[in-house]
Amino acid sequence: MATKKDSKKQNAIQRFTRETVGELRKVSWPTRQEAWQLTLVVLVVLFFMAIFLGVIIDGIARQLLTLLLGA
Repeated sequence: MATKKDSKKQNAIQRFTRETVGELRKVSWPTRQEAWQLTLVVLVVLFFMAIFLGVIIDGIARQLLTLLLGA
């Protein structure tokens, strides 16, 4: 037989699930076209940041290490 403590935990889980579903219904989901556009923006920014970090920052770090180590 279930105790009162077990019953409260089950009710808490049910309440959490019910509230979560209610909040997800309020969300303004993007359309498929908006999702693709936002994905492309992320990929473009990712590409340029990779170039920036991989070429420019790496080059500066290499020059600083060369100066510090005197090689």
